[in-house]
Amino acid sequence: MFNRIDHIGVAVEDLDAAIKLYERSFEMELVHRETVESQGVEAVLLDVGEGHIELLAPLGPDTPVGKFLAKKGPGIHHVAYSVDDIDKALAQVEALGMKMIDRTPRTGIRGSRVAFVHPAATGSVLTEIVQPAEGAH
Repeated sequence: MFNRIDHIGVAVEDLDAAIKLYERSFEMELVHRETVESQGVEAVLLDVGEGHIELLAPLGPDTPVGKFLAKKGPGIHHVAYSVDDIDKALAQVEALGMKMIDRTPRTGIRGSRVAFVHPAATGSVLTEIVQPAEGAH
């Protein structure tokens, strides 16, 4: 069903400080920065191998990442898996009876199509399914 790990999402309180940490300490290259209003975050992608680390800073305390930070503090927020056809993948996941956050894809970073599987269905791990936009890696 999944091609590869697309990215690991990490919730951070200070995006610029986190970028410096990953760039300086781990020599990861910042390849994209975007505000995703629909998800209430400012996000960046840093390359690591064929995947990414996605740093997420909330646009406010009442956003999903803002609530996550208030409850759990900074850290791993989600794991995202790449698929060729998100509609097919969602049908497969729903056929398994898994609880979904998104039944239809929404727009994610860099114009990708994304949907989230509820952590209650995946051993407490928020799982994102990603169909990258044409030409994105």
